[in-house]
Amino acid sequence: MYKFFVEDNQIENNEIKIMNDDLKHISNVLRMRIGEEILITNKNTAETYKCSIKEINKNEAVCTIIEKEENDTEPSIKVDIFQGIPKSDKMETIIQKSVELGVSKIFPVSMKNCVAKIKDDIKKQERWQKISEAAAKQSKRNIIPSIEKSVDIKYLCSKIDEYDLVLVAYENEDKKTIKDILKNNKVEKIAIVVGPEGGLTEKEVEELIKCGAKAVSLGKRILRTETAPIAMLSMIMYEYDL
Repeated sequence: MYKFFVEDNQIENNEIKIMNDDLKHISNVLRMRIGEEILITNKNTAETYKCSIKEINKNEAVCTIIEKEENDTEPSIKVDIFQGIPKSDKMETIIQKSVELGVSKIFPVSMKNCVAKIKDDIKKQERWQKISEAAAKQSKRNIIPSIEKSVDIKYLCSKIDEYDLVLVAYENEDKKTIKDILKNNKVEKIAIVVGPEGGLTEKEVEELIKCGAKAVSLGKRILRTETAPIAMLSMIMYEYDL
């Protein structure tokens, strides 16, 4: 069953109106018909409804609420990713897969070894947010994870106290593994930090540790920047949510 997100003002009494790009998707791409059922989630409340399409016209698709869905697809633990900005379309892959796995927020981080530079932060953020929404629809999430504006290491350090645990993927860490840390810490809110292609510098790692983060090894093999956050998120969800 296909899923869509709407704002509060699109819900009135027992009907929900779908417009703009989602309307085009319903009518032109999916070619849905009157009577077909879809899932619709309120962006503001995360409430999800099973609905039946009542009418499709050039301005909107009017849907009748059948029932409220009680199945909560959100993980019991909140995980944010602070990702060193990578080259090419790797960030899009990270966003898509992380949203599917249950991430709450993603912060692009400017680090010393970042080769890629964001020329138009607002435009890039809007594109990344659309990727997040598409992945949220596909994976039946009840929220659309937020893709934040790019930040720096100083900002990241200022946020560490807001988390129960902050894990830094560091290839030179050979004593503490992510497995050891997860086993010995029962938490509700985690941040994971991943460097760009060139990795985090020793100075950046030292600064993060000084602020309260923990450097961890992800195993015997060195992972690509687009693989590491997905691997870490999978490990966290396995440990705390499955």
